[in-house]
Amino acid sequence: EGVRFQSPHDGSEMLLRPEDSMAIQNRLGADIMMALDDVVSSTTSGPRVEEATQRTLRWIDRCIQAHKRPHDQNLFGIVQGGLDAELRRYCAEELVRRDLPGYAIGGLSGGEAKDDFWRMVSVSTDVLPRNKPRYCMGVGYPLDLVVCVALGVDMFDCVYPTRTARFGTALVPEGQLDLKNPRFADDATPLCVEFSWHGRHYSRSYLHRLMLEKEEAGCA
Repeated sequence: EGVRFQSPHDGSEMLLRPEDSMAIQNRLGADIMMALDDVVSSTTSGPRVEEATQRTLRWIDRCIQAHKRPHDQNLFGIVQGGLDAELRRYCAEELVRRDLPGYAIGGLSGGEAKDDFWRMVSVSTDVLPRNKPRYCMGVGYPLDLVVCVALGVDMFDCVYPTRTARFGTALVPEGQLDLKNPRFADDATPLCVEFSWHGRHYSRSYLHRLMLEKEEAGCA
């Protein structure tokens, strides 16, 4: 029927159905809407993975039926299947049959080995059409981005860049800079001349001071 969970406000039981998810996203006016899916841990194996895959496909059909603004908002289906290549390929093929505006690759980056993760991304992108967006969910480590782009992924989302920035670490072409390190206290060079205006015009010493003072502006 849907997902049952406890309200964070009063602890009461709540039910979120695919139809509810679509109604909320329609009201929000999101450019990209994500279908409600059944996600299991990437390290889960056995019947539960197939159950989640089949439920994900049933729910995408309910999402399509409930989507009230298909000409204004893009509904993405989500490929599930755990680390089972055949299940993941089957799920991707079934989603492509629905001819959606875009497709997401879900249920990964949850503790599995990198080789397994990359292999499942490859299995998915091999099936998903190249002329539509292919979005890998919850992935954002620099190496993963580079490998997944090479495998055909177009879009990502992850807390990694913002979380890393909050801890005072900057991502630059040569790697990572720990801007809290005292060695940057008198470093007047720009953060990175290859970056946007902010990267070229704010010095490492200035950002170092913002980090020490816990100024939120330094994370931006």
